[in-house]
Amino acid sequence: MTGNVMSVAYNQRNSIYGISLGTSNKYDSHKRSELRKTCNNIIKSNKESPLYKIREDINVRRFAIDIKEQAHAIKNVVASLSENGEGIESTFDKKIATTSDPDIVTAEYIGNNEDVSNPQTADFRLEVQQLATPQINVGHFLSRAGRDFKSGTYGFDLNTNTTSYEFQFNVSEDNTNEEVLNKLRKLINNANIGLQSELISDSSGTSKALRIESKQTGLDEGETYLFQIIPARDRDSREAMQHLGIDEITSPAENSSFLLNGTLHTSYSNTFTVNNMFAVTLNGVSQSNQPVTVGFKPSTDAVADNIETLVGAYNGIIDTAHRYAGRQESSDMLLRDMSGITRGFIRDFSQIGLKREEDHTLSVDRPTLTGAISGSDAMHTFAVLNKFRDALSTKADQASIDPMNYVSKTLVTYKHPNPNKNFATPYISSMYSGMMMDRFC
Repeated sequence: MTGNVMSVAYNQRNSIYGISLGTSNKYDSHKRSELRKTCNNIIKSNKESPLYKIREDINVRRFAIDIKEQAHAIKNVVASLSENGEGIESTFDKKIATTSDPDIVTAEYIGNNEDVSNPQTADFRLEVQQLATPQINVGHFLSRAGRDFKSGTYGFDLNTNTTSYEFQFNVSEDNTNEEVLNKLRKLINNANIGLQSELISDSSGTSKALRIESKQTGLDEGETYLFQIIPARDRDSREAMQHLGIDEITSPAENSSFLLNGTLHTSYSNTFTVNNMFAVTLNGVSQSNQPVTVGFKPSTDAVADNIETLVGAYNGIIDTAHRYAGRQESSDMLLRDMSGITRGFIRDFSQIGLKREEDHTLSVDRPTLTGAISGSDAMHTFAVLNKFRDALSTKADQASIDPMNYVSKTLVTYKHPNPNKNFATPYISSMYSGMMMDRFC
């Protein structure tokens, strides 16, 4: 039950703020001591902050949460470039997967760097014969303005290979076919059972049908469906299902099929692991006898990719400041704070392929960067990059602890100059986290 509640909360959060959480990685996990330190830093910041009011505005909440999201992204990138307290130059030893044709196959290395002593021996070939597909049921096309359903209550069972669900829906006398189909679409989507439904139109646009697709792909041996729709036993429900036609499988689910180093394999999904080292995703079907090679990028490319990722994280928070310019007065403060990091690096950056643009973002000259990290002056290059990484990490920590520092607010009173007489406001920590606003403050 807790998991469902959290899922609903995150889905609602994403629908309101338009933020993609993305996929979690090992840098999203923290020790208890690290969480305690973060909490203490929030409380310390709260105790030293003056009392202020925040204007009740949806942009304020979005701005604060966007700051935290971007700061979180920066901290994850920095963590990946700071493992074991090492500098960015240590990424020469890190493995990054690559494929000869990303349109057909993409891959991510998920193993440990120590797992591969000779990267050349880890290469393998994939020839994709068929992608895994979901099950699709498309109902009958019904006139949008027609009234083919009489008033009453209808029901049907929706069975998967593990669970059975019972659905009921009501039809009023004045409900058109399109309104009934919309009721069913919402009913299935809101059930959150791994199915996605939508209304589709015919070529003339005068008729609509309900299309239901499984999020899961592939079938286990002996299975004939991923979901099955059966009308309730009463006559009216059976007649309604005859009108709807959603109980008929239009396109059955199928497994992916591929040759791995010449040996045939199948998978329920288009994403799977190989040797517990590579997370592979199939994106298309190969041409006959043209396998895709999966292996590792050269060390210099891997390092350059990591630096571009760091630059992208920095640009992300700069873009956030630009996006709220004019809507949040304090977005200028965020821009000054973050762009100030690069001001002292302009000369050094120009020598290693990084350029500070007029909008304060950074651009990367890949050939110059590659030459700088592999040339005779590589140690100086990495010294500059490590200083930039550390400065960016410090600013990201501050923004994450107190994103409210950058939103528009009205100062009410300063804290007492004697820190021993200041106390933390217990509820303000949530607001400092950028997750709650008190409209009555």
